[in-house]
Amino acid sequence: LLMKRKLFLYNFKNLRWAKGRRETYLCYVVKRRDSATSCSLDFGYLRNKMGCHVEVLFLRYISAWDLDPGRCYRITWFTSWSPCYDCARHVADFLRAYPNLTLRIFTARLYFCEDRKAEPEGLRRLHKAGAQIAIMTFKDYFYCWNTFVENREKTFEAWEGLHENSVHLSRKLRRILLPLYEVDDLRDAFKTLGL
Repeated sequence: LLMKRKLFLYNFKNLRWAKGRRETYLCYVVKRRDSATSCSLDFGYLRNKMGCHVEVLFLRYISAWDLDPGRCYRITWFTSWSPCYDCARHVADFLRAYPNLTLRIFTARLYFCEDRKAEPEGLRRLHKAGAQIAIMTFKDYFYCWNTFVENREKTFEAWEGLHENSVHLSRKLRRILLPLYEVDDLRDAFKTLGL
């Protein structure tokens, strides 16, 4: 089942202030890697349901597959919001339990709750567990549009600010994922330069 165009555009738009967008949508692709080739096993999308975050719903879904520990799997997510602290913890634990599985997460926006320190810590934990985390760019939106959206042969058109917001959010994410000692080194360098 494909996502409606308006639903995709509303929920995945990478606005700096995404007022009213309370749900998280997750588009996914699951592939099995066999030597140099990969075989696509499933793709689709999910959204939060009855108080259960979409990341946890996906983990429940994929856990039921009874993945072969002798094979390698690659999962790619495109999410409207980055995972909250609790979801990041669950996903990191899941990745540690399945060392034959890799996860790439491309997110439209960074999620921060009232405790602005928790979510960055969750993203660092997730990154440390092996997840590759990046901000969606035009190329990712184009891919999602052609893979997950009922687009009726319409070409994806970038909205005003898509590139600038991607760059801004990518810098923010890079600062979050930098090891803390590198952040301290940068602060010391700026102090030395008088900045």
